[in-house]
Amino acid sequence: MGKPDRSLFRRGVESRDVAVMMDAFADGAVLHSPITFRPFEGKEAIARLLGILMQVFQDFRYTDELTAEDGTKALIFRTRVGDRDVEGLDLIRFDEAGLIRDFTVMVRPRSAVEAPLMSRTLPLCRDLIR
Repeated sequence: MGKPDRSLFRRGVESRDVAVMMDAFADGAVLHSPITFRPFEGKEAIARLLGILMQVFQDFRYTDELTAEDGTKALIFRTRVGDRDVEGLDLIRFDEAGLIRDFTVMVRPRSAVEAPLMSRTLPLCRDLIR
């Protein structure tokens, strides 16, 4: 068996292809978002959220990638939401098969989450949060 492809998610983001992004997730994956207290659970909810974010984020690009000894990745990004510049980090933890099992998104500044990001994404994904 070959080595797991832990760069699949990043390639999907860079090509703006949600299907490729989702190939990187395990079935029971969990995504922790800065816009909700409860996580998004399962591939269906995560796919819908990522589709929404692809519409909201403008000029999204990864600027750095860090990998821990256990394979955990931190992908640092920059983007725009409306007229605000946003910096963030995707913290990605993998299962034994190399699929994403836990994904945490952190962004700054806080005002980017509170106003433009929440106003654009929360109404679209309210039914995804259980």
